[in-house]
Amino acid sequence: MGLPVHADTEVKMVRFPDQWPSPERQPIDGRYCRLEPLDPALHGDQLFEVVSGPEAERLHCWLPDPVPASRRELDDWLTAKAASADPLYFAVIDTATGHIEGRQSLMDISTAHGSAEIGHILWGPRIAGTRVATEAFFLLADYVFGLGYRRYQWRCNARNAPSRRAAERFGYTFEGIFRQHMVVKGESRDTAWYSILDHEWPSHRAAYGRWLDPANFDGAGRQRKRLDELRQNALPLAPE
Repeated sequence: MGLPVHADTEVKMVRFPDQWPSPERQPIDGRYCRLEPLDPALHGDQLFEVVSGPEAERLHCWLPDPVPASRRELDDWLTAKAASADPLYFAVIDTATGHIEGRQSLMDISTAHGSAEIGHILWGPRIAGTRVATEAFFLLADYVFGLGYRRYQWRCNARNAPSRRAAERFGYTFEGIFRQHMVVKGESRDTAWYSILDHEWPSHRAAYGRWLDPANFDGAGRQRKRLDELRQNALPLAPE
């Protein structure tokens, strides 16, 4: 039985739109990287180099798709993924070199509830752990929240410690474990869930802006302040 509502109690209702806009298949430019909608003709050769190199097994360890056995096999994968609207795949391009260094996607896009997720991340060894990869994450998050979305998710195998550390570094809040949530590559998977909400993003965005500032890096590209340090004291940036 619910608690009684007194006559003098003011109930504030938040009105949401009937539908949020769908993410578009368009390039997204940053300072250190550019995200381009996946295109087999434009991205196939360089992406094959990234996903099939000496670290291919490690890079694919936690992904649902296997290491491509050949360029033709990757072409089949690229053709299917490039035609997909959800997940919506992007190639990650290092603007300093013009070289494709990975891929990622927006997935589980809900225009009815204003939520989306970054997933299918494969950042090659040349950008993993660098400002290029961090900005690749930031650009998609900022795009989604710029569309007015309420929630941005991160999910991973609960045993995937590097992915869980990345989620925490990026500012996600841990929400819990879905036990025996999926079967991936023939194995049962417990899934760790994380989220960033719309009201949290302005201060996160400010921290990213300060972390990605060239002044935050020395001549060798080493960070002067960590992202979590900047996030602890971040205030929203003034509107541009």
